[in-house]
Amino acid sequence: MTIVEDPESRQRILEIEVRGKRGVGWCKSMPGAVKPYERIRDRLKPLRGKKGEEVVLQKRKPTDQLFPGSYLKMFNNLLDRQELKLDRDGKPRTAYSLRHTYICLRLMEGADVYAIAKNCRTSVEMIEKFYAAHIKNTLDASIINVRKPKQSFAKPKAQKAAPQV
Repeated sequence: MTIVEDPESRQRILEIEVRGKRGVGWCKSMPGAVKPYERIRDRLKPLRGKKGEEVVLQKRKPTDQLFPGSYLKMFNNLLDRQELKLDRDGKPRTAYSLRHTYICLRLMEGADVYAIAKNCRTSVEMIEKFYAAHIKNTLDASIINVRKPKQSFAKPKAQKAAPQV
């Protein structure tokens, strides 16, 4: 993960290397992800000594994992503590739920569906099939129902002839 300045918005974002079924690729974060990432990255790492010894804190190396344990266990514990384990339909939330939320929020903000698909390493068709259906009530009709201005077909009025001198 690398912090870079987005040339369009001039804000700092994260460029994240992701590995998936299509191999290795890159995605870009929202600007709001940078500060939490920096706080986690800059936390001191506890070194566990022998039983009864004091815990020593040490600066992290660039190669250290940010979440050395199971990130899924940590995510589920967080959901349990915040009483968010189930969604409004009673279905369990998963780490994948965050992807769904990100895509829906970007669509509701008017982001280009092709750009979202590219950033999430999916297709426009998958977004339309699985995500856009959840935001049908938030679509802005004024954007959808844009029409070109009608051309006037009225005959031009005859111009008065200039007085002759």
